[in-house]
Amino acid sequence: MKLLTYSTNNKPLRLGILVDENTIVDPQEAYIELLNQSGQQRAKEIATALLPANPTEFIANGVRALKTAKEAVSYALENPAQSSAIYKKENVRIGAPVLKPNKIICVGLNYKNHILEMKRDFPVHPVIFAKFATAISGPNDTFLLNSNLTKKLDYEAELAFVIGKEGKDIPYEDALDYVYGYTVANDITARDMQKRTIQWLQGKTLDKSLPLGPVLVTKDEIPDPHCLDISLTVNDEVRQKSNTEQLLFNVNHLVEFLSGIVTLEPGDIVLTGTPGGVGEAQNKFLQHGDRVKVEIAGIGAIETTIMEVTES
Repeated sequence: MKLLTYSTNNKPLRLGILVDENTIVDPQEAYIELLNQSGQQRAKEIATALLPANPTEFIANGVRALKTAKEAVSYALENPAQSSAIYKKENVRIGAPVLKPNKIICVGLNYKNHILEMKRDFPVHPVIFAKFATAISGPNDTFLLNSNLTKKLDYEAELAFVIGKEGKDIPYEDALDYVYGYTVANDITARDMQKRTIQWLQGKTLDKSLPLGPVLVTKDEIPDPHCLDISLTVNDEVRQKSNTEQLLFNVNHLVEFLSGIVTLEPGDIVLTGTPGGVGEAQNKFLQHGDRVKVEIAGIGAIETTIMEVTES
C-alpha cells in the first residue's frame, strides 16, 4: 500500500492512499461511506478512531488499520459513482507522507564512497544526528534559500524508513518487524553552518530542509530494502547514483543500534545516509532555480526547486 497526505481547498493535509498513478482514495471518508451503507449509526466516530486522518496516528493503529483501509478503499473503487472519497492527483496538493513524527533520526557517513569522498575514517558505530519536524516538506515543495544564512547549500539523496510499532533493544533478526515502510528523502544541508561547530544540527535542520515522499510504501511491497537503486539529479545532471546494498550499516543494524539507545515509536523517521557525489565533494552547491530530483526504485521520485530569498 502507498500512503501519502493530500489537501483540497487549502484544508489541512490528511491521509490518502495512492491506488494508481493518478488516483487517491481517502480511507477514512471511504470507511464512513461503507459503514453508512451497512446502517452503522456511529460511522464517523468509528472511522475517525480506526482510520485517523493523521498519518502517525494511522501508523500507530497497526495491521488492523491497514486491513480496514484496504477494505474501505476497495468499497470506494467498486462504487465510484456514489463515492466522494476518490480524488484525482492533479486536483490536490500532496504533502509529506509523515508530518509530525516524535523523532527524525539521521545517519551520516553510511555509504563507503561518501565516506571516502569526505576523507573520513570508516565509523565503528553509526554516526547519528537529528532533524526537527519543522524540517519536513512535501515531495514537490520549493526550498527557500537564504544566502544570508548559507552560501553552501547541499543535497543528500537518502532512503528513509518509518517505524511501525514501539520497540526497545530490538534484535537484528527481528528489526524489519518494526519497520512500517519506506520513503524517499533529501537531507538538504547548509555545509558552512554544519561545519562551524562540532555539532552538525544547525546546518542540518533548516525549515523545510527534509523533502519526503512521494509516498510511504508499506514494507510488504519492499521485502528487501537493501537492493534498491538510488539516484539524484540537479537540473537533470546525475550527481548521485548508487544502490542501498552499499549501506555500511543496513536497516536491520540501524534498528538494532538505535533501539538500544532510545525507544523507537510509531511514525519515527530514520534517514539511512547518502551515497557519494554530494555537492561538498565537488564544490557544486545549490543555486537559485536549481531542480533537485531524488529517485528510489520501487518508491518513486521527489523534486525540490531552490528559490533564493533575502531577509529584508
